[in-house]
Amino acid sequence: MAHSLLNKFLAPIIILLALALAACGQTLGPVPTSTPIPTPTETPIPLAVSVNGEGVTASEFEAELARYQQAQAGLGNTVTLETAAQAVSNDFVDTLLLEQGAVASGFVVDDATVQSRIDALTAQLGGADGLGGWESVHGYTDADFRSSLRRQIGAAWMRDRIAASVPGTAEQVHVKQILLYNSGDAQQALGFLQAGWDFSDLAAQYEPVTKGELGWFPRGYLPSSAIEEAAFALQPGQYSAIIQDGTVYHILYVVERDPARLVSPDALLTMQERAVQSWLTQRRNESTILYAP
Repeated sequence: MAHSLLNKFLAPIIILLALALAACGQTLGPVPTSTPIPTPTETPIPLAVSVNGEGVTASEFEAELARYQQAQAGLGNTVTLETAAQAVSNDFVDTLLLEQGAVASGFVVDDATVQSRIDALTAQLGGADGLGGWESVHGYTDADFRSSLRRQIGAAWMRDRIAASVPGTAEQVHVKQILLYNSGDAQQALGFLQAGWDFSDLAAQYEPVTKGELGWFPRGYLPSSAIEEAAFALQPGQYSAIIQDGTVYHILYVVERDPARLVSPDALLTMQERAVQSWLTQRRNESTILYAP
């Protein structure tokens, strides 16, 4: 009897408690454990070109591509989209490699350096409005322009460093040549030399204006490595065999040699450009370069 009375007394209380919990959005039963809220991760910005994990965004690439196409059109050149994209990609890769080389050599472009360049450009353009207009015309956002400027400063520093490593003096040869356009004439000229003709007199007959004069040059200057190798294999007073280079034929004669002659400005510039290209080729082979599909 007592047990039934207790149940009768408690039943309304249990019902009221259940209703109260339901009103609060709760139910009787085990308390659920809380689920941790995952920390949101940043969506990586897609890169059009990546070199060793660093690169340029798709928006930067598209803007540079548009600038390149506009520049080519201004020069009267017609280029396909594929050719233009390849040229822009190559330029970005070279710039990134050079900038990374600068950092590895201890040169880091800080914010103050970038700002000083921007201030100078702003002054040239007549103020902030002029700079904004210039950026708009050339398809830059302010952030993209700063990023591009930072890369270019670092790349220019590294390019200058490579160029400065090329010595101003080098072993050089003073060369004359007989230039011919078919093998028959080349064989005839060689026969004259073998018969004892003076090289300078014969060269003047074939080339009355230049008299066959090539002048002084160091290794790494001529566009033809075959001509260069043949010239440096000769001693003063010696002439070469016939050298075919494409559709033309050469016979070379070394007038004199100098183990440490001052390099001409034109030759030095060519050697510096080749030094930069050689450096870039080596770095490309050592680097991870990725292009967006």
